[in-house]
This record gives sequence, structure tokens and C-alpha cells, in this order.
Amino acid sequence: MKTFSFRVDPLTGEEYYEVYIRGRQLMTDPLLNKLSAFTQEERLALGLDGRLRPAVSTLEEQAQRSMEAWGRKHDDLDKYIYLMSLLDRDETLFYYVLTQHLCEMVPIVYTPTVGQACMQLSHIMRRYRGLYVTPDNIANIDAIFQNVSRPEIALIVVTDGERILGLGDLGSDGMGIPVGKVNLYVAAGGLNPACCLPISLDVGTNNELLLKDPLYMGYRKPRLEGQAYFEFIEKFVLGVKRNFPSALLQWEDFAKHKAFTLLSRYRERLLSFNDDIQGTGAITLAAMMTAMRIKQQSFKDQRFVVVGQGQAGVGIASNLRAALHEEGVSDAELHKYLFTIDQPGLLMDDMKLEEPQRPFAHPRAAVAGWTLNNPNQIGLLDVIKNAKATVLIGVTAQTGLFDATLLNALAANTERPIICSLSNPTSKSECTFEAAVNGTHGKALFAAGSPFAPVTHKGRTLVAAQCNNMFMFPGVGLGALVANSPKVTDAMFVAGSRAVSAMVSPTLMEQGMLLPECQQVRETSAQVAIAVAKCARDAGHGRVVSDEELTRLVRKAQWTPHYTPYRPGRPAVPSC
Repeated sequence: MKTFSFRVDPLTGEEYYEVYIRGRQLMTDPLLNKLSAFTQEERLALGLDGRLRPAVSTLEEQAQRSMEAWGRKHDDLDKYIYLMSLLDRDETLFYYVLTQHLCEMVPIVYTPTVGQACMQLSHIMRRYRGLYVTPDNIANIDAIFQNVSRPEIALIVVTDGERILGLGDLGSDGMGIPVGKVNLYVAAGGLNPACCLPISLDVGTNNELLLKDPLYMGYRKPRLEGQAYFEFIEKFVLGVKRNFPSALLQWEDFAKHKAFTLLSRYRERLLSFNDDIQGTGAITLAAMMTAMRIKQQSFKDQRFVVVGQGQAGVGIASNLRAALHEEGVSDAELHKYLFTIDQPGLLMDDMKLEEPQRPFAHPRAAVAGWTLNNPNQIGLLDVIKNAKATVLIGVTAQTGLFDATLLNALAANTERPIICSLSNPTSKSECTFEAAVNGTHGKALFAAGSPFAPVTHKGRTLVAAQCNNMFMFPGVGLGALVANSPKVTDAMFVAGSRAVSAMVSPTLMEQGMLLPECQQVRETSAQVAIAVAKCARDAGHGRVVSDEELTRLVRKAQWTPHYTPYRPGRPAVPSC
């Protein structure tokens, strides 16, 4: 049953919620609960009189109490548990606190702490959030969706938990990722939390530690695979289309061999995208665009090495190929500029490769004259030396892969080497910021997937850019929804990359920053959304309105945490 509806008073124009629940039930609904902020009028009208202490608090006063409690938490996991408990009590207050302290709290509600939380989720869970769809209940998908109490669903973030960050198969304990991504959609992008829904497709797990854990709360069977898995996904997608036909669906942390298939199969049928492939590729492209401005060079002047050819690596390589295409590089010439490496070493066209990797494979003749450490494999150091690499991007989850030898070799090729150590969480990063600075004698332009503290080198304080998808996916999702686009295209992501890079000021570039500061993320999301909506319109996929109107609509759509007035009501009874 829907617990409330959005309403506008026809006489006064006041926006309010028509609320269908009362008393204690209202106080236990985190989306509607205001804790001590219910007005006297609301207390009388909604059966709350006598259930609350007399004082009526403002949102700011409630936030002050919350921050006092936060200050008593000294362990990151304890901080995560506290924030999730606040989210489960009062979503408006949670998002107010989060937006006021975004830079401090993003590493808690998302990477790196969310990875730690997911590994222990069955042990620390307090209340369920979102939906859990399993092989046992997929036949009831319409009833499951119809029982969602929120009046509108505009955004769905869904995972099957098979490839959570760099941590692998966490089954339904991976639900922490969709919840965290929804947190960022709201706090960074401005979507209304009443319209957001995290979902776990709990199709089992092959993680023996979870299967043997008596406290594991997920579907305790080996993972659904093959045709049965894809039939399950099809039933889920059809359920989404029937019940939430205008919603955006974000695929999150699926295994590589499934993620590319799902993106290809559904990107034209459903307003959807894969953040691990497209979002990571687009935010890395934004960092590269800024680096080109700092170096005053073009993409054709660089030699790019992308290590790790899973979802993120292929997404990054695809975006770099698009940028090189814009500068006149053909696919036949691509091997001169872009070098992709996976477990077998440099990817070659005579290797057995997965289909998404094939466009980036090198012809064997192109490396015929190279000097190799091992003639049977072309390793990372071989590529850096022989290709004269100037850009090194890692998405491998191999801690410390970029060692001093590699970094020194990179620095020998260019005055300003670009290093992107993008694996999450921090414990999986290919190198630390300090290692990148020391290994390149302070010359590196650096970005990482997780936050790193500033580093002092020869009296200068250097700051690392965080190549965080939160600068990209909330704005892309918001822009696609505002535009009423039926799909998310690659061009929309490229438009988003340009918008993000444009947010990096000359002052930040002087400090070596490749991406905006965390404090700029909400405005960055707005600029991305505007660029995406314009791109959709110009391609014939979006609303045909002026630039000014699209800007106004994006600004209007960005929700800020506040308490909306409530009025009692009764839900409409469907006619027979």
C-alpha cells in the first residue's frame, strides 16, 4: 500500500504530502518520520499527540543532535552503522546531515567503508532496506513491486552481488552498494529519496565463506547460472517495465561476463546503464580531458596504458578510443596510442579474447621490434618502456601493482606522467598517492578511486583527485530523467565528461587536480544533468525545449532535504 501521495493545494499552491498512515506506524516509516519535528497541527491530525515530547525541533536542531552522536563514533564501521540507523529512522534528517557534511561522510556511506560493511552485512544489519528478489519469489515480481509503499519510482539501482567493488562475490550482502549509490544519487545528484529504490537480485552465491556462515541472511544456494540466470533477469526487467515504465535502472557490480551481455541486451529496451562500464569510463575521460588542458597537449600526444580489461577497463578504453576518434585517429591506427593489458599481458589479436576486448587488441606485427623481458609475454613494464607510455590507468584490484620501477619508467617518458589508480576500496589500489609522487619525483598528475590524504613533496603540498563516479552517474541519471529520454547513449556520457572537466578551475589545475573538489559535487551533477538533457534533446531522444527551460527543469528537480507539510488522507480505492 502506498503510504502517501505528492499533492499541491489548488488554492494556495502549497506542496504537501497526503499521508495515509497514523500514529506509531507513521513514526516507524523512515521516509515520513520527522522525529521531534512534527508540528502541533500534524501531531493532532495524524494520531501523534502524546507520543512525542512537547518540544518541536527544527531540522537544524535535529542535525546538531545527530552530529553530537556522530562525534562519539571513532571507528569507520561504527560510523557506517550509525548513519544507516539514522537513514532507517528519518531519511530527511539523514540526507540533511549527509549533504551538510558530504566530503566527510561519503567515504563512510560509500567507498571505502561500504566495502567493509558489505563483507559483514549479515552481521551488522539492523533493518531491511529496498527489495530482495530471488529465484523463489521472481514469479511474484508484480506483487513485490506493487507492495512498494512509495508513490513514484524514478530510479532503481540493482546488483546481483557477484562482483562487489574489488571484493568479489558477496551475495545479498552486496546490497550495501545499491543503498550507497542511492545515497549518492540523493545527496550528490539531488534526486528525491521518495523516488529511489535499491534492489538485490539474490540468485545465490559461490562464496564458500558465506555459504558456511550460519548468520548469512541470503539465498543459501550456489549462484544461478546460464540460461536460467538470464531468464530470471528477463522476468525482472519485464516486471520493471510493467510497474515502473519511466524509471531509470542502473546495473551495479555484476560480473564481467554478465554485465556486458545485460548492457547490450537491455540498453535499447530500457532506460538503463552500467555504472561500472560507462560511468567509470566517462569519469576517467573527464580526468583525461583536464589533464590535456594542464599539459596543453592533445590525446594524440599521449600513449595510454590501461591495465585490467574487465568492465571498468573496457569502459575506459572505449572512452579513450572515442576521444582519439574525435582527433582523427582511425581504428586501424588505434594500436599506436592505446595499449590494453590483462592477465595474459598486452592483449594481442591472436589471443583468445572476450568480445568487448577485441577492438583494443594489438596486431602481432606492431610489437615485432620490441625489447622484451620475457619473449613469451609482453608485460606491463615492457609496454611502458617500448610504447613510451605517458598515461597509466589501473583497474585491477591488485594492491601495489604500480611499484617504484614502473613509476620511474613512466616518469622517464614525459614531463607530467598521468597516473590513475582506480581500484576500490583503498586496500586494493594499484598504488598510493605518496608512492605515485615519490616514484615520479613529484611530477605526476594523479587520480584515485578512493580518497588519499595530501602529500608534501619538496615543501609543496600536493592533493590527489578522487576519480569517483559520484561526479558522473547522479548527473547522468538526473539528466536522462528530466529529458524523458527512452535510453542512455554513449554520447550522453561524453557530454557528461566534458561538463565535469569544465568544472575544474584554473586554480585547481595549478594544484594538479584533474577533477572537481568534493564540495562541488552537487553543482557538478547539475551541470552534467543539463549537458546530458541537451544531448538527449539534440539527438531526438529528449524533450524539445530550450536550453533555458532544460536548465530550469534540472534545477527544479534537484531536491534539497527539508520537511514537507503533511495532511491526513485516505488512499484511493481502485475500482473493480
